[in-house]
Amino acid sequence: MRSHILLSLVGLMALGAPAGAVSLADLSNQDAVNGLKAALVQGADTAVSQLGTANGFLGNAKVKIPLPDSLRQAERVMRMVGMGAQADELVTSMNRAAEMAVTEAKPLLVDAVKKMSVQDAKGILTGGDDAATQYFRRTTSTALTQKFLPIVKQMTARVNLAQLYNQYAGQAAAFGVIDAKDANIDDYVTRKALDGLFLVIAEQERAIRKDPVGSASTIVQKVFGAIGK
Repeated sequence: MRSHILLSLVGLMALGAPAGAVSLADLSNQDAVNGLKAALVQGADTAVSQLGTANGFLGNAKVKIPLPDSLRQAERVMRMVGMGAQADELVTSMNRAAEMAVTEAKPLLVDAVKKMSVQDAKGILTGGDDAATQYFRRTTSTALTQKFLPIVKQMTARVNLAQLYNQYAGQAAAFGVIDAKDANIDDYVTRKALDGLFLVIAEQERAIRKDPVGSASTIVQKVFGAIGK
């Protein structure tokens, strides 16, 4: 019964495909699942490679980690009194920590792909442009946080201003000036690193869905090309 669920689903999705085109109805259940898994691994690998390098976060305006909005005033004051270099060092260190942490993401993402069920595949096929990304977010966020946090802590501990951040942010949080989740630099950087990772994975997913022919994987081309018909 389960083996027919995805086939029935993709068959309905393929109605109206041009004559002679490869449709989802022509794909086997295993083809569909394998294509999805290949696309997930491909997108995750590209995202990790892109972010887990020097300036992967710092040099990308879309994912660069700034100080929280509620601490921008403190940053401006630091720059006004000649402490701009220290402020830059803190921002740089936060992004370097994210770049180092994200390199550890791939095994967890691949493991999530291996555990993907037919029901998961069906949800991704019928979901929006970021359905696969949301699958990753749902299945890996907790494990990724546990993996990232110790690495981020090691990096921020090297910068004396990390202690200053925590002291200032903790006081601000007590008065409701800053969101409590931003009151610790390690938690803040870890959360922002995850946001950046999932943002780039979503970009990769949209690119594969839009142009499956540009994919290096034949099975990805076959499945996502058929979805696009």
